[in-house]
Amino acid sequence: MEQEVHEHEGLEEYALVLDYLSTGKSFSPKPEPLVQLLGETKFTLLEAVPKVTDIKVREKVYIGKGERDKIALIKARIMYNDLTQVAKNELPGAIVEILKGNEAKFVGIFNTASPLNIRMHSLELLPGIGKKHLNAILKARDEKEFTSFKDISERVPLLQDPIKLLVERIIEELKGESRFYMLTRPYARELGR
Repeated sequence: MEQEVHEHEGLEEYALVLDYLSTGKSFSPKPEPLVQLLGETKFTLLEAVPKVTDIKVREKVYIGKGERDKIALIKARIMYNDLTQVAKNELPGAIVEILKGNEAKFVGIFNTASPLNIRMHSLELLPGIGKKHLNAILKARDEKEFTSFKDISERVPLLQDPIKLLVERIIEELKGESRFYMLTRPYARELGR
């Protein structure tokens, strides 16, 4: 099952720990330690069995195909509603860590985003970005590509913190409340579930 999850998910290599449950979920018939994880590449929510007990919340762990030092088995991909309250509380901070750790990649979204159709641009999927902000972003990036989150904030007047916009959008996508997915991989609901 471990291999199936990775092949299906597009191979998340690293994840941040959102919660460590030393005895598993309270309603589980077989109490075993569990960790809830957030993948670094596509913000995939996963549940895994740890090899060790000294796992800390927000710790970066390897979950790729090679030898893992802290994770024994990826049990399943989970949905936002499957997260514990602790994991839900840690999620925004974990997303910020991932965004700041891969700033060039996520700033690149502002540089390369394109229209979804003739009426809507993909940047308008970010909360708080309407036509006025969109035009300001497009004008600024035509003059010169953005180099950092700070650069975006400085060159686009009245735009909220770009990191905050991305965090809100990622959480919205993880909750399954979106028609379009620009930052996460949608959870494919299985038939008969």
